[in-house]
Amino acid sequence: MRNQATIVIIPGLRSHVADHWQTLLAERLSATRSVKTVPPLAFDKLNCGARVEAIQRTILPIEEPIIVVAHSAGVVMFLHWLATYRLNVKGALLATPPDFQSPLPDGYPTLETLRSNGWLPIPSDVLPFPSIVAASSNDPLASLGRVQDMARSWGSRIVNLGGVGHLNPASGFGPWLQAEDMIAALE
Repeated sequence: MRNQATIVIIPGLRSHVADHWQTLLAERLSATRSVKTVPPLAFDKLNCGARVEAIQRTILPIEEPIIVVAHSAGVVMFLHWLATYRLNVKGALLATPPDFQSPLPDGYPTLETLRSNGWLPIPSDVLPFPSIVAASSNDPLASLGRVQDMARSWGSRIVNLGGVGHLNPASGFGPWLQAEDMIAALE
């Protein structure tokens, strides 16, 4: 009998937000032994290495195949995790990855802050498993062309979601039911 995949949800820099689609997805998929997220970090909030280790602590005890569902900076965290660890990942849904190699809008970390905290360069190796990049045509954190370039470098299938902003509550998203279809395509 085949083991059912465990869904590992990796949120972005702001960690869990109550009405975020990832939080709502974790609530809907709780019967599938979903691992909800890496814990919020009280110290070194921007330290990519600390976040990579939090992902490792979350994933290490899981024996079943894993499907990662990462959003925003969580995509970059996952790529850095993957550069160090290669554990039982079956597939990945990578939603609205940010372009950390271009200046971000006000209120977000600067390129120098990202570089000094280990976020850059963003790993660009082909992923050794199926992956889907869900992109927005009007994401304030990455142009569609840049996300398409990243997806190509990772060997990912790209899905253009249209004008969904950053696919977060600020862009009008709570539930994002299409995520479940994309996860099913990776199983």
